Amino acid sequence: MNTPNISKNEIINAFQFRHATKEFDETKKVSNEDIDFILKTANLSPSSFGFEPWHFIVVQDKELRELLKPVAWGAPLKLDTASHFVLGLSMKASMTKWDSKYIMHMMKDVKQFPEDVIEMYSKFYKEFQERDFNLDSDKKLFDWASKQTYIALGNMMTSAALIGIDSCPIEGFHQEKAEALLREKFGVDTDKYGLSYMAAFGYRKTEPQFEKSRRNFEDIVTWK
Repeated sequence: MNTPNISKNEIINAFQFRHATKEFDETKKVSNEDIDFILKTANLSPSSFGFEPWHFIVVQDKELRELLKPVAWGAPLKLDTASHFVLGLSMKASMTKWDSKYIMHMMKDVKQFPEDVIEMYSKFYKEFQERDFNLDSDKKLFDWASKQTYIALGNMMTSAALIGIDSCPIEGFHQEKAEALLREKFGVDTDKYGLSYMAAFGYRKTEPQFEKSRRNFEDIVTWK
């Protein structure tokens, strides 16, 4: 594995370039190679205990995109113009609770931990959920999984910007209605997964109307 050698200026330039693109140039398409690269950065994103509580649906079917419009008030223009449209799903309590089948599968089959490590890891994970973070309800467990899925979103948008591709994160949707649609038309088991966000990728139709504005650096960082 090689040590990365990307200049700091290139990275900052990508962050300056990225903005929430409201409308994309529908004549320009992201290549298969590039969208696979962006999704790979989601795949490689960090997660709590390394349990990856996410799944991503890339919606390219025009009929399915149309079905999303009534339940996603913030998405219609992106659904019409984005090259690729992604649904970010997070696991619900039945998947992420410390004693779930999924967690055991991750430890045993994916990470291939020996039995003694599984026993130790399970103990730590149980204590973390029940004592440290007080994840004692289905909603708390889903919100905790969503926090991790947002890490993957940030990495996807940053990696896209690094190769000149635009993006837009979307929370403008009715969660209950959107999940009902995912269950009925997308084949999603909503007992296992919930919708955390949507994200659009493509190439901007126009340049941003306003320059990027941020709080002063000194206002957000405190050194002790």
